Amino acid sequence: MERDDPATPLTPVGRISIKHVAAAVRKVRAMDGAQQIALAEEIKATQPNLLASCLVQGQLGADEKTVGFLITILLVCYQAMQESGFDWPLISEDAQERESARMVGAVNFSEHMPDPSATDAARRQYIADHAEQSLLAFVLGECNGWLRELARTHAEKESDKFVLMASVNLVNCIAYAVVPTRRRAL
Repeated sequence: MERDDPATPLTPVGRISIKHVAAAVRKVRAMDGAQQIALAEEIKATQPNLLASCLVQGQLGADEKTVGFLITILLVCYQAMQESGFDWPLISEDAQERESARMVGAVNFSEHMPDPSATDAARRQYIADHAEQSLLAFVLGECNGWLRELARTHAEKESDKFVLMASVNLVNCIAYAVVPTRRRAL
């Protein structure tokens, strides 16, 4: 639950609040290359499967710049996890596959609706029911900007869909990980 003003009713939020995401974005954007590499090394030690899901994109046709884009999203996601104060478990390959299958199922469900308004409603519900809305909003915003730039420069590639799916899957894996304890009170 989160509120800025004691007079404001409490509203449910995920374990990663908008404040956590904003702090993570500021910290990662302020990092120099060496600091980003150090954070990536920390991720390699604590969440190697999340890092691998980004690095494998090169084998799926993504260029170095695109993999770098995805790694930056991972850095922010990981930093937001740290900001939350929770001890996060190792996110396994099985969890990644499960969340990927759920996401593909949700997309297929919405794509096969005959009524466009129902399709839009299904997508809105997916976002509204997401366990980590703040983190999802960040990732979708970054992806939208990236896709606009690709379209503007006519640089779209078939592999872009895999990068987009990987970025959303990062959020889904974090959102649905079982996190039992806080490291510290916030």
